[in-house]
Amino acid sequence: MSGKTFVEKIFGADKGSVVFKKPDIVLTHDNTASIKKTFAQMGGAKIFDPNQLLVVLDHNAPPTSAKLASQYQEIRDIVNEQGISKFYDAGKGICHQIMSYHAMPGMVIVGSDSHTCTAGAFNAMAAGIDRTEAAGIWKRGETWFRVPESIKITLTGRLKSGVYAKDLSLWIIGMIGSAGANYMSIEYHGEGVKTLGISERMTLANLASEMGAKNAVFPPDEVLAAFYGKNKVEGIWADENAVYEKQIEINLEEIFPLVAAPHHVDNVKALAEVKGTKVQQGFIGTCTNGRIEDLREAAKVLNGKKIAPDFQLLVTPASQEIYLQAIEEGIITQLVKAGANILTSSCGPCLGTGQGIPADGMTVMSTSNRNFLGRMGNKAASIYLASPANVAYAALKGEIADPRSEESNDKFPFQREQSHTLTIPATENRRLGNVWNYKDVDNLNTDLMFAGNLTYNVLSSDAPSIMPHLFVDFDPNFTKNVQAGDIIIAGDNFGCGSSREHPSVGLAYAGIKAVIVKSVNRIFYRSAVNQGLLLLVLPEVVDAYKPDDLVELDFANGIILLNKKEFKFAALPEKLMQIIEKKGLVNWMKEMA
Repeated sequence: MSGKTFVEKIFGADKGSVVFKKPDIVLTHDNTASIKKTFAQMGGAKIFDPNQLLVVLDHNAPPTSAKLASQYQEIRDIVNEQGISKFYDAGKGICHQIMSYHAMPGMVIVGSDSHTCTAGAFNAMAAGIDRTEAAGIWKRGETWFRVPESIKITLTGRLKSGVYAKDLSLWIIGMIGSAGANYMSIEYHGEGVKTLGISERMTLANLASEMGAKNAVFPPDEVLAAFYGKNKVEGIWADENAVYEKQIEINLEEIFPLVAAPHHVDNVKALAEVKGTKVQQGFIGTCTNGRIEDLREAAKVLNGKKIAPDFQLLVTPASQEIYLQAIEEGIITQLVKAGANILTSSCGPCLGTGQGIPADGMTVMSTSNRNFLGRMGNKAASIYLASPANVAYAALKGEIADPRSEESNDKFPFQREQSHTLTIPATENRRLGNVWNYKDVDNLNTDLMFAGNLTYNVLSSDAPSIMPHLFVDFDPNFTKNVQAGDIIIAGDNFGCGSSREHPSVGLAYAGIKAVIVKSVNRIFYRSAVNQGLLLLVLPEVVDAYKPDDLVELDFANGIILLNKKEFKFAALPEKLMQIIEKKGLVNWMKEMA
């Protein structure tokens, strides 16, 4: 008899099953005000269990407008009215770093942010959800989970000096692709795991989102026990004979410095392949690489030196606690003397909602987790992703440079054909009949569907205000010409990126009849269900579709017709079908009340 994976054990069900479970922690951040409005639309008044909630103000900290400041005050009022004890105000830290104060082995954690998976470093089952689903948990205390298939990654050896967890993460992403772990659970095994500290594990777990994974998780071993100041911790781990969808073995000794080149995280190259590329701005911090270990590595490079002329270096400690420790260790002094600007613990520069927005034509080297076109607030800039040490080294040189003394001829071994998002010129008509033909578009991310810097200025509960901005940076004709009953046909990894639900809210409000894709990002799929938006993963239909084909959909019988050629699709589980039929989770919750 085969054993169980981590997720099969924690959910008490086999892969593919849909279970309902009460999470131990429900994380929300600046989107809490929007969630409260959706909660009220569901008929909610008193939160089911305030002790579940962890609320952190971090994405616009400190607020950059009176409107955002008012939202912050509204969230403080909600926290006080509802008796929420786990609350961290602006400046206390980035939510995924704050989670390290609360996550424990064996917990189930969800959060209205795609990088909630960071908490997998603590042997927790941690996954991102959207705002509507968070509101549903506020009301009922539980949510649904599909028990995912699992990938086992076995690590051997030890990372060389000058090679970091960020390089290992990019190695894996470049190897399997940004959709290579879609809706899967990643387990890290092997003797090499013991060589990775909690900070490094958080970096690896954080970037699971950029592989499309539901979660990533580490064992409850002696390294984790030491983090809690104990000799041993009890947790949950897979059986020796568990069955995996895929197994990958990596010798850490073979990893070398890497970057993710513009404009996608799986466009991975050896640092040596792109050295000499001029860079005007650097960013060290974020939930991926803003811990004390990261700041130490950057300071080691910069100490006693000056950054290049006309270079702007931004540093954001992941929490106030880390900021203070960096002051005590003299790290902040070293960074400031080198020419860095130290910013409040915030997500703003990464998202493009706060300080640090790059100028037109700038190239940025960043320790963050995404480099989509427009990700940092300007689609006329380019972003490379790298480790803190290599961002610091680029700041000294004004270009991507290899800090190793020997000349390197490294070349990333997993050269795959890059398949990235197109942008549709305004002169091109992609609406053919009632079908929007995006079958040649892969990796259509939420930043292009709805710009990140609008996230908190336009609430996801305000569908009419979303419409003028929907798909504008991708296909400017879409929002002008979309009609109720239209169908979208698109390629792989549709809806990758953040947990931002504005795109699914807008598409549902526009009356899109169905979205048919080759593959879909996990959180976007859940968001589509929660908005009553029918999203079907049918690669054979996408491949077979030709411009001007007549597309007919028989939802009741699970049939799609392309010029009368029949394609069948499986029905959703009963409860999810009910949500679709009721036009979304809000209406379904109202009826359940």
